[in-house]
Amino acid sequence: MITDLLKDKVAVVTGGTRGIGFSIVRTYLEQGAKVILFGSRQESADSAVTKLQSENPAWEVFGMAPDLASLQSVEQTISNIIEKFNRIDILVNNAGISAREPLYDYAEEAFDQIMNLNVKALFNCSKAVAPFMRDQGGGCIINTSSMVSFFGQASGCGYPASKSAVNGLTKSLARELGKDNIRVNAVAPGVTKTDMVAALPEEMLAHVTANIPLSRAADPQEVANVFLFLASDLASYVSGSIISVDGATVN
Repeated sequence: MITDLLKDKVAVVTGGTRGIGFSIVRTYLEQGAKVILFGSRQESADSAVTKLQSENPAWEVFGMAPDLASLQSVEQTISNIIEKFNRIDILVNNAGISAREPLYDYAEEAFDQIMNLNVKALFNCSKAVAPFMRDQGGGCIINTSSMVSFFGQASGCGYPASKSAVNGLTKSLARELGKDNIRVNAVAPGVTKTDMVAALPEEMLAHVTANIPLSRAADPQEVANVFLFLASDLASYVSGSIISVDGATVN
């Protein structure tokens, strides 16, 4: 097994307190990175840090909870990180929420909320981090998309709309920031065994996975492995890609 792929790298992972984000944080720590995870509340960020440090006290992991919808809040937090670590090598824009409301019941406030966290937060974090990456000679940004960005979904139109925007931002930023040696990619997971999926009854899970040729949901670690690849020097010429991790899900 290859180890220390991210040795001495500094990574920021938004939405890093649970699910795929938590697996990304743990994987980066295992590979030698220092990680600052962002949570929606300081309490949840601190709880995630405590859990990780109980697994390995030597891991350098820290928790913060900026308002990702506020550029000012994000910029101040990024400045604090730079002051402490002098650099940020990896930004993972993973924070996000989903939606299932039909259009007839979809409140404007709910649509705004999903766009703020899934799209505006990605813009804010990328805008705040990119100048430091440019000045240090490069870095990489990895965004969390979704398979619904390609397929859409039967209700909750705001979620696939936001993830399609993630794809557009990814490709555009890759073209814009390439000259500064900043790679930008996205990962589009399919059905993954997060807490919500793991709690489904067996018959419902069977229905959910019926259109997956691999006949199962992904483990969060399987998704985190792709985030590891994209963050490492193994992906040194990969930029502007949207990588599906969905078991060849059939729409």
